[in-house]
Amino acid sequence: MTDQDWMTEVRAFVGKQYGRVHAWDRVNSPMIRQWCELMGVSMKTNAEGKVIAPPAMLQVWCMEGPVQNNYPPGSTTENPYEVLKLLEAKGFSSTVAVNSELSFVRDVVEGEDLCYTTRLESISEEKTTALGTGYFVTLIMDYVSLAAKKGDDEKVGQLLFRVFKFRPANVHAAAPAAEQAPAPKAKRPAPGLSDDNRFFWEGAKQGKLMIQRCKSCGDLHHPPGPVCPQCHSFDWDAVEASGKGTIYSFVVMHYPEVPPFDHPNPIGLIELEEGTRLIAQLVGVKPGDVQIGQKVQVEFNTFDGDLTLPQFRLVA
Repeated sequence: MTDQDWMTEVRAFVGKQYGRVHAWDRVNSPMIRQWCELMGVSMKTNAEGKVIAPPAMLQVWCMEGPVQNNYPPGSTTENPYEVLKLLEAKGFSSTVAVNSELSFVRDVVEGEDLCYTTRLESISEEKTTALGTGYFVTLIMDYVSLAAKKGDDEKVGQLLFRVFKFRPANVHAAAPAAEQAPAPKAKRPAPGLSDDNRFFWEGAKQGKLMIQRCKSCGDLHHPPGPVCPQCHSFDWDAVEASGKGTIYSFVVMHYPEVPPFDHPNPIGLIELEEGTRLIAQLVGVKPGDVQIGQKVQVEFNTFDGDLTLPQFRLVA
């Protein structure tokens, strides 16, 4: 088949009308409200008190399902992009969208049932651009509101969609992949240090579990902060806790799996014998064996050379 023959076959599709694609749902207020919130615009109503869909939503109502790319029952099974497949078969494999133009006949309001049909409007002559050589393909989607009475359907808008199907210019052979260096070993994230919590992390490096204490009311609290949560005093110091406690609650982290942590990763809410609580990783225990009320003891483990963390291990 010559170039002229195959292009004649492709051009025979110009003017073809494809069947209806229906909307999954009628135009509805919840979807309009969410759109308006995201776009920062106000919802409007018509003289009859019905909510008006923002014009730019027109294309949204008849989109396919987001997961399986499926259309509602009754929609056409024809492929309005079949011409693009024919061009791809002839080596025009690259695609770039060049126009997407919405025009509107009237407002769409809640309760309307929409659908659209597609028409292959035109295929240009072969064009050479900076991207490459190919063809501009123009499709027209007409959106209509379905009436209860057959034959009374009303056009509400139109979408012109144009793409350029082309053979890329200046295609270079892919360079051989360079040998990749091994990825650096992930490190545990360092804590954020402040004047309020520095004592806690410095104490951990010395093997001490330090807890903030209010000098006005004596309240022990963790995590550290600038103000006592009980009496709102700014006057505080720190005391060394015994490190003994019980598991008040816990979670087992399965996903996401974040290096360098082991997974599943048991995390405990530890109630210290001094009365305050803190969150820490549980070590030396299988995730399935962790139970509320188990006795634990702090231990200090150093990672990456300079990060010391208080962790808790079960004790008899």
